[in-house]
Amino acid sequence: MKDKVGIYYYPFPDNKRVRMYVREKSGEVEFRMKNEDDPSIWNDHGWVPYGAIQQAQELYEKRGRFDPNRAYDIQVAKVLIRDGG
Repeated sequence: MKDKVGIYYYPFPDNKRVRMYVREKSGEVEFRMKNEDDPSIWNDHGWVPYGAIQQAQELYEKRGRFDPNRAYDIQVAKVLIRDGG
């Protein structure tokens, strides 16, 4: 999907108020979350390269908490970028 901000998908399909925007920069996929109920997520956090998400994944696996792969879906991002949204 695409809007005036950019290409996005719904990382939590039941919650249409949260969007994950994706783009490619310097050959790497980047993500940025927008939550209509919490504008600070967009305002306080910039674009996150997928490499940083992979590093965070290792930390989350050790702690057994949130799984970044649920929200930051690299396969979906690549298809959306390739197809232009």
